[in-house]
Amino acid sequence: MCMQAMRCQVCQAPARTPLGFVFLAGPHDQDPTQPAILTNQPPVCVKHARIAARFCPHLDGRPTVFLATSFPLYGVLGTLYGLGRDGVTVLDQPEAPLPYGHPSLPTFLASQLVRSLKSFRVMDLDELLAELADLGT
Repeated sequence: MCMQAMRCQVCQAPARTPLGFVFLAGPHDQDPTQPAILTNQPPVCVKHARIAARFCPHLDGRPTVFLATSFPLYGVLGTLYGLGRDGVTVLDQPEAPLPYGHPSLPTFLASQLVRSLKSFRVMDLDELLAELADLGT
């Protein structure tokens, strides 16, 4: 629900900031030089950005911050099913997301939505919070 509605993954409040939406990734999860970043992590609101960074072990206290203004839905993570001799069976649980429009989607049970961050700035958490404070938020 948070990913679909762009709500904070901590408190479920709207996650929009005056500068865009804040997405956090582990310090070594993404290559920020890529033109698009795929993420299955919903955004966070300003109030919970530092809390998420501190308490989420995956973020290691020093997340990569993506401040995004374009983030269309890309596809889904989940499990691919098919028909075997004994009925319906798991065929694959791919690590990469299946993009919307893929021919296997009809037999794919989605567990997470994935967005593609297309227009974003990479910054550290202190820089983000300082810019937002300058705007009075």
